[in-house]
Amino acid sequence: MALRITNEANRCLQCKKPMCREGCPAHTPIPQAIALFKENRLMEAGKLLFENNPMSLVCSMVCDHMSQCAGHCVLGRKDQPVHFYEIERFISDAYLDRMTLEGAQPYNGKNAAIIGSGPAGMTAAFVLAWNGYGVTIFEEKDRIGGMMQYGIPDFRLPKTIIDRYKARLLELGVKIRPHVVMGGDLMIDNLFRDGYKTVFIGTGVWRPSTLGIEGETLPNVHFGISYLARPVSYVIGQTVAVIGMGNVAMDVARTAFRHGAQRVMVFQRGAKATASDHEMEYAKLDGTEFYTGKSIQRITPQGPVFKNSVLNENGRPVGVEGEDELIPADTTIIAINQRPKDKLVNTTHGLEANERGLLIVDESNMTTRPGVFAAGDVIHGSLTVVHAVNDAKNAAQCMMRYMESNG
Repeated sequence: MALRITNEANRCLQCKKPMCREGCPAHTPIPQAIALFKENRLMEAGKLLFENNPMSLVCSMVCDHMSQCAGHCVLGRKDQPVHFYEIERFISDAYLDRMTLEGAQPYNGKNAAIIGSGPAGMTAAFVLAWNGYGVTIFEEKDRIGGMMQYGIPDFRLPKTIIDRYKARLLELGVKIRPHVVMGGDLMIDNLFRDGYKTVFIGTGVWRPSTLGIEGETLPNVHFGISYLARPVSYVIGQTVAVIGMGNVAMDVARTAFRHGAQRVMVFQRGAKATASDHEMEYAKLDGTEFYTGKSIQRITPQGPVFKNSVLNENGRPVGVEGEDELIPADTTIIAINQRPKDKLVNTTHGLEANERGLLIVDESNMTTRPGVFAAGDVIHGSLTVVHAVNDAKNAAQCMMRYMESNG
């Protein structure tokens, strides 16, 4: 393991214009981190990565590296790219437990509230607390982490890592209030009443999109994002049909195999999957079967019913043809998309969302309600951890400027 990581570091060309960094949504300083690692300056490398991306360890495990850092490495044009994520994982794993608070600013008397503790909320909390702001996280569930905790399976991201991040947040003075439903138990107006200067919303997209077809209320039908939150609560049988072919569907399929399924089939209306090649390859290795060009018509107690899709020249469905086809399955899981819940919009004066339910923000990540900022999936829809991190870093910087200019 150590030799392989060292060999990967030695392969880096230290490009003057590092395309690997260009390919990373968080613009990770990859050559600099590798150079420090090769000089046995492990903690300095870890500090560099953490300050750029507090979720560096998580990203090293769950990012689609072949479309980002590794996929942009110049060595990959004729040979294997540098697998920086393996180096990043080693550095960040070591640093997370050994990092110190040296350089953190003392409390400046100004407080910010964070609603939601996913990657965006945790990133904003780290940035704000490190710069001396008092931070309280309000989390609806019992544990922090958001999609990292309840949406990414444990075999991809061990939940002990989230516990380690929580320990670092607490050391920085961040306060955490679990089991609080903002827009239900408390309102955003209450936060401003109680002295919080700014509010950050990082609540993600937890409301599953429905198909609007007959059979969605049957007892053998479930939603993918709900299933991933606690798969042990579901009795799925041996044959599972998954509707949708995105990354969530891949996680659902792989999780189903680990909870009793013997056969898992994934269906897509169009000709192309929306999941990354990386995630699809792992799902294939687990035994997942893929069927494209299948338009769901209804769901029955015996399984879903499809017609063949009529596809245009781009592989997109424009109609259906042929006879109904019943696919026998014990369980059907719908994993087509998610959108934000609407509690906050419905209970907060001045907070507006677009037609997809996503919060509207300006270039500073401030919403239509002054002093309320947002980042991550709640403004973009389902993206990745690293996109949420980069977005939240910008929001946190803008929040600090807002607090300084508004007392």
